[in-house]
Amino acid sequence: MLKGFRDFILRGNVVDLAVAVILGAAFNAIVTSFVKDVLTQLIAAVVGKPDFKDVVFKLNGTPIYIGNFLNAAISFVIVASVVYFAIVLPLNTLMARLKKPAPDAPSSIKTCPECLSEIPLAAKRCAHCAQPVA
Repeated sequence: MLKGFRDFILRGNVVDLAVAVILGAAFNAIVTSFVKDVLTQLIAAVVGKPDFKDVVFKLNGTPIYIGNFLNAAISFVIVASVVYFAIVLPLNTLMARLKKPAPDAPSSIKTCPECLSEIPLAAKRCAHCAQPVA
């Protein structure tokens, strides 16, 4: 029972996934700080608020925090674009270079020399003109 658990934990997929989650969390902190401390400050300068998280829309006296939503949306777009352009696109390019072309499958048909119709390789006579085929 413990041997099976050990084999499961030490599989490459589980270890790779654990490393990816840890690095993703660290990267998320960097992106969140970049969005909160740099980008939203630039946008806030245009909007006129001292802090982008303070952009609030009130509906019947209830605050709707547009700024917090925009922070999260900008963070998502940054993370998604970095993942795509730094991981997915280069990996797809590398895999396309490494992928060998598939060998051509042997043909299962031949052409009748008399009527030029396609017939099976094993045929001794053409099905269309009844001529013997070598």
